[in-house]
Amino acid sequence: MESKSLPSMTDSNGRLHVVMFPWLAFGHIVPFLELSECMARRGHHVSFVSTPRNILRLPKLPPHLAPLIELVNLPFPYHHHPNLPQNAESTTDVPPHMVKFLKKAFDDLQEPFARFLENSAPDWLIYDFAPHWLPPIAAKLGIPCVFFSIFQAASLAFFGPPSVLLGIDDPPTEPEHFTVPPKWVPFPSNRVFRLHEIRRTFENFSQGPGVTDLNRLGSTIQGCDVVAVRNYREYEPQWFGLLEEELYKKPVIPLGLLPPATQNGIDEKDEKWVPIREWLDRQGKRSVVYIALGSEAPLSKDEVTELALGLELSEFPFFWVLRKTPGSAEDDSELLPDGFEERVKGRGVVCMAWVPQVRILGHPSVGVFLTHCGWSSVIEALMFGCPLVLLPLFVDQGLICRGFVEKKMGLEMARDEGDGSFKRESVAECLRLVMVDEQGEIYRKKAREMREIFGDRDRHDRYVDDFVRYLQEHRGSAKAP
Repeated sequence: MESKSLPSMTDSNGRLHVVMFPWLAFGHIVPFLELSECMARRGHHVSFVSTPRNILRLPKLPPHLAPLIELVNLPFPYHHHPNLPQNAESTTDVPPHMVKFLKKAFDDLQEPFARFLENSAPDWLIYDFAPHWLPPIAAKLGIPCVFFSIFQAASLAFFGPPSVLLGIDDPPTEPEHFTVPPKWVPFPSNRVFRLHEIRRTFENFSQGPGVTDLNRLGSTIQGCDVVAVRNYREYEPQWFGLLEEELYKKPVIPLGLLPPATQNGIDEKDEKWVPIREWLDRQGKRSVVYIALGSEAPLSKDEVTELALGLELSEFPFFWVLRKTPGSAEDDSELLPDGFEERVKGRGVVCMAWVPQVRILGHPSVGVFLTHCGWSSVIEALMFGCPLVLLPLFVDQGLICRGFVEKKMGLEMARDEGDGSFKRESVAECLRLVMVDEQGEIYRKKAREMREIFGDRDRHDRYVDDFVRYLQEHRGSAKAP
């Protein structure tokens, strides 16, 4: 483990030393890094802990913040986990069915991380949902804890109090239990899963060998001193109230949206960005469909085919970030329908590598974002007022989608209720409606309105200020072991 010593942060200026410990997925790591940078901008020291390969893949820290953010490597225990491919240290490195092995390896970080905490004695520990073993360690060391949820308050509330998550009080046991509003939600709600959505995720949530995701979430919530949620209170006031007053009975603090820096760590002359920018520059204003569906739940071959042919049918220019399953034996060309790339040549781009998404979404040629409803991705789109077409795939994306539909913030694509399949005609129809049709103005108008909120950095700074003030005022307030 590489670590440099930090000065004691218990000083007269109220500076803090905070340890950050995200789950091994970049949809979690990046928001934790955003929060780290927010705290460093306010003069606090952060120890950001992950595994070596993940730390190497982090965006470059701004030079003026780098001295305040210590990147701590915990060696990854490959030798104990022969089921994992070499160099697989995040969910982007393995197919979905192997994430369970990644979680077992993550649990083996317990001892080295406990030693790090003992040696560094931070003022606060901010952790993710996965380390179910961590709260007792922190309590023994007298370190107060924050569970930082990258999920919305409504998603947390849907899954219930720790007693339900831990299987003590009438836990859900069948996929169908997730398709109706839970009994602890006292107001009308459309936040439920469709059956095909929960079937993609159910084994991780509630079944299978080892510790389930719901158990992990229950342990980390039960053992923390405060919950911090990546959202602003006005977006979901009822849900914040339900969490704090009824389900968790502890402080639940909104953090704002932690919007990324618009430059996304890319220089205008960067070799990865220049060809993308030049292609976008040649397109008409608000004419391009941008498609990115995350890396956690790759599309099936049939889904890729229908999406590709729907894009072709729409006749819009498009930029599609297509991620194939890690370890897949298929060549890139085999993912797409025969002749597709030739037929859309010049009009469409299919990219199978990392792209600077924030820069793309901020380009004036992008008119619609076809998204899996990952919260980070949607924040990035609405920062620029980009309208949404919604295709949720995994974890809580269906719940987020229901919220967007309720608020008219996006149009959900029609799908088969049984297997979740969709047709090329639905793809083309949704894109046309949101991009150009008169009845789609409701979504375009809402996206413009959301830009005033999602792009309001002063608002988000105030939320972070309030959070940091709470940490300063409650330093040393850990639960008794």
